[in-house]
Amino acid sequence: MSHVEAALKLARQRDPDQPEFLQAVEEVLESLESVMEAHPEFVEAKILERMVEPERLLQFRVPWVDDSGKVHVNRGFRIQFNGAIGPYKGGLRFHPSVNLSILKFLAFEQVFKNSLTGLPLGGGKGGSDFDPKGKSDNEVMRFCQSFMSELWRHIGNNTDVPAGDIGVGGREIGYLFGQYKKLQNEFTGVLTGKGMSWGGSLIRPEATGYGLVYFVREMLATKSETFAGKSVAISGSGNVAQYACEKVIELGGKPMTMSDSSGFIHDADGIDAEKLAWIMDLKNNRRGRISEYADHFASASYAAAQPEPSVNGLWSVKVDVALPCATQNEINGDEAKSLVDNGVMVVGEGANMPCTPEAIECFQGNGVMFSPGKASNAGGVATSGLEMSQNSLRMNWSREEVDEKLDTIMVNIHKAAYDTAKKYGREGDYVFGANVAGFLKVADAMLAQGVL
Repeated sequence: MSHVEAALKLARQRDPDQPEFLQAVEEVLESLESVMEAHPEFVEAKILERMVEPERLLQFRVPWVDDSGKVHVNRGFRIQFNGAIGPYKGGLRFHPSVNLSILKFLAFEQVFKNSLTGLPLGGGKGGSDFDPKGKSDNEVMRFCQSFMSELWRHIGNNTDVPAGDIGVGGREIGYLFGQYKKLQNEFTGVLTGKGMSWGGSLIRPEATGYGLVYFVREMLATKSETFAGKSVAISGSGNVAQYACEKVIELGGKPMTMSDSSGFIHDADGIDAEKLAWIMDLKNNRRGRISEYADHFASASYAAAQPEPSVNGLWSVKVDVALPCATQNEINGDEAKSLVDNGVMVVGEGANMPCTPEAIECFQGNGVMFSPGKASNAGGVATSGLEMSQNSLRMNWSREEVDEKLDTIMVNIHKAAYDTAKKYGREGDYVFGANVAGFLKVADAMLAQGVL
């Protein structure tokens, strides 16, 4: 049994009830056989065994009172997975699906994603099974204040810097930051995604979507292709999807789809800047459902979400580029085959692990260029790192400066993944390249710092 196989076996024995976490661990470790053979010092120091165990896992209760005076109790989590190259960095997710398996997978992925950015950031993640949907602003405020009343003692601008994620936007970050500031009695950059008037960074809302498109642009360039004239399927309709759509339009592409939990729309004429502005108003201001788009624009059709992933769904639309930007495991093997059969050229993950292992195998086995989220959706955390830098400097960079730095970071991530894969004889395998490039930086730091 190889060292990688032994480490995987141990992880499965320890966490048999955590499928999302094990999926993420297997996806990374299976890339590392040749690396471990070339680095016996990593084997001796048990780097893999240490890397799949979080350094610290916090769980706490979050009691809060709704507008009618009823008491509720949710679970809060923070997973500080690996701090070898910098303070823990990763989002907070408020969603009913939140559990240890999902947060551990997200925190584990964050370690490698942050490593790839080139910024000195460790990996972490956290959140709660609280659902902000349908809650009043006062209810969300009371929940956030209760959540931060426990979390504040475990974070800090040089220790752990959380950000937003699903269910945690500008409103939630504001309430969380306010409570931290009151309890800690200092104004510091302990959270990213802040408002512009109190320490935020320009381009932060756009960063993950823009960064995704910059990365896929670099992938296309390796084949002497561009976004110009390419049809694009995008899932989701939140920040990542909206700004990926915006940047695709800017680069001459033709977005065809968007979705939410209710279903998806397909616009045969494409989503242009005017239509995207309508979607942004629908989702960000009116908090409506994507089905309303089809009622408003005659060129669009709408299909309700199926109980299970369906090959007749969003991924059955014939496109050149697919950008899954919604949630984990949204593209299965059958849906991947549908995309392949329809001639897709590139698939870039905008969400965290939106493609199942079967889907990834299908793409790679059929010559489709595929980028894992740890590489192609790293723009969000990269710009969070830039926000931290601005906070430390007590200054703000212009929109153009931040966008230029983001573009450069994504180009460098692409280069690291592409060059690493080529070095090991796996040219074009972005999964392998991103995993190995992200791993080596963290492993070297862990080795240098001793057994911790």
